[in-house]
Amino acid sequence: MKLTYFRGNVPNFGDELNTYMWPRLLPQDFLDEDDSELFLGIGSILWEHHPKEAHKHVFGSGYGGYAAPPDVHNGTWDVIFVRGPRTAARLDLPPSKAICDSAILLRKLDLPPAAEDLGIAFMPHYHSFSRGHWPEACAKAGIRLIDPRNDVEKILIEIRGARMLITEAMHGAIVADALRTPWLAVRPIHAENAAKWFDWAESLGLDLSQHPLQPSSLFELYVSATKGRRYYEGRARRLGTSALAAPADRVLISLAARHLTELSRREPQLSRDDRINDASDRALQAVEEFVRSRAPVMERRP
Repeated sequence: MKLTYFRGNVPNFGDELNTYMWPRLLPQDFLDEDDSELFLGIGSILWEHHPKEAHKHVFGSGYGGYAAPPDVHNGTWDVIFVRGPRTAARLDLPPSKAICDSAILLRKLDLPPAAEDLGIAFMPHYHSFSRGHWPEACAKAGIRLIDPRNDVEKILIEIRGARMLITEAMHGAIVADALRTPWLAVRPIHAENAAKWFDWAESLGLDLSQHPLQPSSLFELYVSATKGRRYYEGRARRLGTSALAAPADRVLISLAARHLTELSRREPQLSRDDRINDASDRALQAVEEFVRSRAPVMERRP
């Protein structure tokens, strides 16, 4: 059974959590490279693009609207649980399948100790590093930058050590909430990435507040103003390298830094202890029941 998750051109914390978490939760050699069965974990990866003949087992994945939804009732899908009620409704699944994003199962692992108090931290979406100037904006604001392209364990240590996490990355909030670090959601500059947050939040009974994020570059300003509509990328990149970009970016970096400082004074969010405990217990139980059901298959393997 092959672990399946989104792999982009650069590592991304939410996706790379799969390679960190599942080998620690599942029995040794449970996962392999046999792609006749797919283990779908963390991420908005419920789409039509998976091999039609493969049997697909779903553990807390979500539907993100990036592609047409799959027909999970065609006999090749085994949905153990999904990220939230919006995914369940979109795929015509019973509400009982909407447990939570499976990244909450980090609560069931022995994690590395927290870094010493990092104060307020900010995690941009990983795409924002190629579009914006967030290291410069965070330096000006005196806020710790957490780079979602870094090693997963390093990020976990940083999130645990933060007093509050301001995050444009959804899995920054999901993991912060799981590890009980207060967090503040900012609306992703690329509008396409915003809606899926509510799927996860509603699974935990959270009334999600998404605050606006001030763009840190001319490129990001264009993406924000056009709501990330298709075919913006080439035009925006040309704009970002034009003669106007450097002076405009200096102004935008200062405005973004000032806005981060303002955000750091807002009241963060955190789900209720009983809701996160219940969701993580239910998710672990579902995983353990699936593992037990596979014991005869594992015994027959050479």
